[in-house]
Amino acid sequence: MRGRDSETGEFLGASRSQQRREALDVLELAETLTGLPSGQLAALPIPEELLPHLHDARRFSSHIAKKRQIAFLAKQMRRQDDEVLDAIRDALDAHSEGSKRQVADMHRAEDWRVRLIEGGDDAMAAFVDAHPDADRQRLRQLVRNAKDEAARNKPPRAFRELFREIRSAFEGGSTASHDFDADVADDDSSDA
Repeated sequence: MRGRDSETGEFLGASRSQQRREALDVLELAETLTGLPSGQLAALPIPEELLPHLHDARRFSSHIAKKRQIAFLAKQMRRQDDEVLDAIRDALDAHSEGSKRQVADMHRAEDWRVRLIEGGDDAMAAFVDAHPDADRQRLRQLVRNAKDEAARNKPPRAFRELFREIRSAFEGGSTASHDFDADVADDDSSDA
């Protein structure tokens, strides 16, 4: 029973609704953990006593058996301290932010690759201005080879190499990592 404190009149524990919400949050966390790849799962601070239950939940393929095992995993997780569950949630959040950043960097590199191939000297000058450590001659050669590959319907070897060169320019000491959209906005304003 929940009960009230006789002196203050405040409730002694969480309401049933609050307990249910907390239990459903832990169940959702358990479902998330069972869906993660093994490499990402290994990087999380999961206590040793939960690992066998987690591996069992990942092992089952029957829908009902898997659901039952996830519920059991959630029950075992609720027995852990709140700090342990918060640490797991924080690690998951940090990993998802890192993934989003990687995807954004890949899109940015892809935008620059298309811009360099289609934009000519203006695009090359904008890229080298944004990334002074980039090798202009190497980039020109890769752009020329990528255009030639596309015209001859050959495998996109230089096209891929151009992407890698752009990514390395992003990572390598460039102090002014301009965003593609900002550069496009600057180009548009100069045309007007």
